[in-house]
Amino acid sequence: MKSLKSIVLGLALLVVCGAAKANNINDNKLTPNYAINTFVDAMTRGKLAGLNNVLDKTAEFNILRDKTVLSFSKNQMLEFLNSNKNIEQICTTSTSIVESNANVTIVKVAMKYDDFVRNNYVTIANTGNGWKITNVYSVFK
Repeated sequence: MKSLKSIVLGLALLVVCGAAKANNINDNKLTPNYAINTFVDAMTRGKLAGLNNVLDKTAEFNILRDKTVLSFSKNQMLEFLNSNKNIEQICTTSTSIVESNANVTIVKVAMKYDDFVRNNYVTIANTGNGWKITNVYSVFK
């Protein structure tokens, strides 16, 4: 009887530990670094793997052209990027953090071409389902 209690207690402990581990989301794909790296890969190398997962469903893309702001939805941007899949941009890319706290990070992604620079200001928010890109604002110099 004593060994039966020990076995049942051991199994119960195993189930509890397994359930606790299952609820602990420790996924590198939910971090701001993963989100920005995925964005850079998509924009500069045409590598779209994981991009859909790091874009929030309400993500908005804005491009400033002269004095006109063009706005695109997540679906519109994904369609455009899919049409340019695996096309590598001839540019030098750098990233720098503009602002960061526990809920929001803003990253400047500078894409330097021969004749101009495209600066993307990428907002990444902690959505509760991981860090997701919620807004991208692009400016050309």
